Amino acid sequence: MEWTIQQLADSAGVTSRTLRHYDEIGLLPPARVGHNGYRFYDADSVARLQRILLLRELGLSLPVIAEVLDREHDADRALHTHLRLLEDERARLDERIRTLRHTLDARAGVDGSLQMMLEGFNDPYRDEVVSRWGERAFAVSNQWWHGKSLREQREWKRDTDDLIACWIAARKDGCAPDSGRAQAVAARHVAWLRAIPGTPLADGDRERSIAMIGGLGRMYVEDERFAAAYGGPEHAAFVRDSLDEYVRRTL
Repeated sequence: MEWTIQQLADSAGVTSRTLRHYDEIGLLPPARVGHNGYRFYDADSVARLQRILLLRELGLSLPVIAEVLDREHDADRALHTHLRLLEDERARLDERIRTLRHTLDARAGVDGSLQMMLEGFNDPYRDEVVSRWGERAFAVSNQWWHGKSLREQREWKRDTDDLIACWIAARKDGCAPDSGRAQAVAARHVAWLRAIPGTPLADGDRERSIAMIGGLGRMYVEDERFAAAYGGPEHAAFVRDSLDEYVRRTL
């Protein structure tokens, strides 16, 4: 079967001018050109146009689309690529749906914040988590986090704030890292980490758990963002030393 350029344009929801442009840049040549100069398209042309339109919807530029299609000589590989792109798009849409639901919760009176309502559109911690703990740690923990309602996220953050407040109070009261009080807070801190899916603690990996706790303790001191959250470098060093002592005694 063959279709004229107008028939294909009408069926695909694009303009004939768009199809002529795709032909001019070599992205979608017609199956044949009649003696009168009319373009005709066959089933392979339709399949290629479907791929082009999908990749356009995903935000790829025409030169990039041409490169992708030129590499896809194997039909099965092309279909798997098509499926992967659709799954990636679905995951992005799922994140936006959750975020918009959070926004609606906030508008309905549930306590929320602008940063939390925007999560899913631009997670600011992805690169840092992946570089330290790997892609899986980010993917699993991110799925867990975004699976929470806005109220559950707020409750979790309040618990985190309370944990940090306990660390600061213990340091201000002059507790030593090996004191019973400091070790109790350290145990709570480790339990807090264990509750986050994707972490070595949640996975039960002893060696990587030890490395993670030690690495986090050092990061609390060396990274000024975390040091400030714990009340300054001296307080952060207290947290680090207390966690190191907990690891030595317990793990």
